Amino acid sequence: MSHRQNGNRYFVDLGILTFEMHCVTDSTMALTVVEGGGILPDGHTETVTTTVAEVRPHVYLTSWREQRGTRVLHLEDFERGRVHSRIALPGSAPVAHLGTLTHLR
Repeated sequence: MSHRQNGNRYFVDLGILTFEMHCVTDSTMALTVVEGGGILPDGHTETVTTTVAEVRPHVYLTSWREQRGTRVLHLEDFERGRVHSRIALPGSAPVAHLGTLTHLR
């Protein structure tokens, strides 16, 4: 089973930012901010178009661009429950975050 399978939901905790991600289709993901940490408002929801590449089984490189221009790159390791994230706000250099990735039932 692919962890990026349509319908799967995950809780992502990057320390400063927490959100739920829902894999809607192979190239679409819905995001719901739980705690925005000043980056996004709590409760913000958005559906983004993703580019996904499988690096090895259970590890994916996923990127997207949000409506306000924020660029996000994730290395999602579902086997270890970790996510390496690079977030670049409009006009800013990317900031690295290491966090956890938890499957929601």
